[in-house]
Amino acid sequence: MQIIRTISEIRAVLDEQRAAGNSVGFVPTMGYLHDGHVSLIRASVEANARTVVSVFVNPLQFAEGEDLEDYPRDLDADVAYCRGAGADFVFAPSVEEMYPSPVDTVVSCPGVAAPLEGEHRPSHFAGVATVVAKLFSIVGPCRAYFGAKDWQQVAVVTRMAADLSMPVEVVPCPIVRESDGLAMSSRNVYLTAEERAQAPLLRRALDAGLSAVADGERDPAAVEAAMSEVLAGASLGTVDYAAAVPAHSLVADGSLAGEVRLLVAVKFSKARLIDNDGCVAD
Repeated sequence: MQIIRTISEIRAVLDEQRAAGNSVGFVPTMGYLHDGHVSLIRASVEANARTVVSVFVNPLQFAEGEDLEDYPRDLDADVAYCRGAGADFVFAPSVEEMYPSPVDTVVSCPGVAAPLEGEHRPSHFAGVATVVAKLFSIVGPCRAYFGAKDWQQVAVVTRMAADLSMPVEVVPCPIVRESDGLAMSSRNVYLTAEERAQAPLLRRALDAGLSAVADGERDPAAVEAAMSEVLAGASLGTVDYAAAVPAHSLVADGSLAGEVRLLVAVKFSKARLIDNDGCVAD
């Protein structure tokens, strides 16, 4: 497995692989990998001849006062995870390599990025879309693997790739969870023991919403109330939202029908947790 630090080298290596007839899978990450990331790498390895994992903490997606400086980093452990999962290349550029001068070009998806996370972190998805667009440009034609835990991110990236005719197939992958249902996240390390005990309520809230839909409830407000009732037990956190929305627009528009996504977000002292699940409302 090769560790590559520069844009020019990773481009040359992947162009050579494609010229040899090898398909490329791409797993973009901010590092501090866990088993959720490993599942993405393995999905790519299974479907592609070559897999590249990027490890880059992107400053553009952190607002002032967020955890950019404190975001957990451990490149040696990340490399070990990538090697164990079968990746062929790790692209680990510096901030200076990715942004040699101040960024003046910003990519945004103002429709799908506006609700939910967009209301609480207004600049976040512009930073995500910009760095992912840059990474897609660097990596070139590929299949790109994203965890469904960040469902709105998947929706933003999918829309961006389609709108800009990028030669990239965005592949959402299932959420990987701890034994008590908590979605795996690099930020879980921020939780205190007491907060960690309450964190599985996000999964239980989603289950309550899914049960309401399964029982025939089609009013988004009623489904959201069922989720909020469970989240009220997270006394150490603040609920940012509990939403029941169409899976692709993420904006409620009358009664629930077709593919539905339930999404929740809770802010604890240092960790802001998100989770979601989907269902079909017939």
